Amino acid sequence: MSDYVISCCSTADLSKEHFEKIDVHYCCFHYEMDGVQYLDDLGQSMDFDVFYQRMTDGAMTKTSQINADEYEEYFAQFLSQGKDILHLTLSSGISGTFNSANLAKALLEDKYPDRKIYVIDSLAASSGYGLLIDHLAGMRDSGATIDELAAWVEEHKLNLNHWFFSSDLTFFIRGGRISKAAGAVGTVLNICPLMNVDFEGRLIPRYKIRTKKKVIQAIVDKMAEQAEGGTDYSGKCFISHSACEEDAKAVAALVEERFPNLNGRVLINSIGTTIGSHTGPGTVALFFWGKKRED
Repeated sequence: MSDYVISCCSTADLSKEHFEKIDVHYCCFHYEMDGVQYLDDLGQSMDFDVFYQRMTDGAMTKTSQINADEYEEYFAQFLSQGKDILHLTLSSGISGTFNSANLAKALLEDKYPDRKIYVIDSLAASSGYGLLIDHLAGMRDSGATIDELAAWVEEHKLNLNHWFFSSDLTFFIRGGRISKAAGAVGTVLNICPLMNVDFEGRLIPRYKIRTKKKVIQAIVDKMAEQAEGGTDYSGKCFISHSACEEDAKAVAALVEERFPNLNGRVLINSIGTTIGSHTGPGTVALFFWGKKRED
C-alpha cells in the first residue's frame, strides 16, 4: 500500500466506480439548482439525465468551489493517518479552487511538519482532468514516489489535449462565453463551435463549424493532428458529454476506427454538474495525450 494519497476534485468527471477502481480520492464541488443546494457528487444526489433535463426545462443553476475550510478538513483526514497528499485541482483558468487548496495547505503544514502536501494546478477540466489522474494512479501502481509524480505532472500536464464542441449554444450565451448576437447567428446557421483548453487552462472557442456531422469529423481530425504519434497514437482516450450520449458514441466510433493502436476502448463519461452548469446539454469533449499546449 502506498504511503501517499492521490486526490482531486469531483470535476475530474470520472465515475464513482472508476475512482474506487484506481484508488483515487476526491472532494466535491457544490451547485445550486432553483435555490436548492447539492453536492457535485458524480450523479449520486441527482442523476445526470434529470439534471440536464431540468436545465433544458429552464431550471437556473450556479456553482461554488470547495473553500479553504473544506479543504483543510478534507486534507487533515489523510495527514492524521500518516499519509502524504498529492492533490490536483481543477484548472485555475476556470476556477479559484487552486487558491483555496493552497490556503488549506499553508494552515496544515505547521500542524503536520513531517508530511508532504503537494497542491498542483492541473490546468485541466472534466474527463481530461480525469485522464491525468488516471495516468498518475498507474504510475503510483508501478512504484513511483509522490515526488516523482509531482515532478511528472508539472512537466507533462500541458501535453494533455482537450477539444470540445457544442450543438446547443444556449448556456454558452447565458454564461457570456458567446455573445448574444453571435449566439443568435450561430443558432440560425446551425453552427457548432469547436473549442479547446489553452496553456493557461482556459476554454477558448477556436472554429465555427456548420452542422453536427461536420464538427464530429473535425474534432477527430484535430486528434489526428495533435495526438502523440498521430494516428499511431497508443495512449488512452477519454470522452465526456452532457446528455448527448449518441454524439459521444459517434465520436468514439470514429476515434477507434482511425486510431487502431489505442490503449483500450474509448472511455465515455458524463460531464458532471459543475462543468455542466456552464455548458448545459449538448456538449462533447475529447481528451488525449499529444502536442504541448502553447497558446
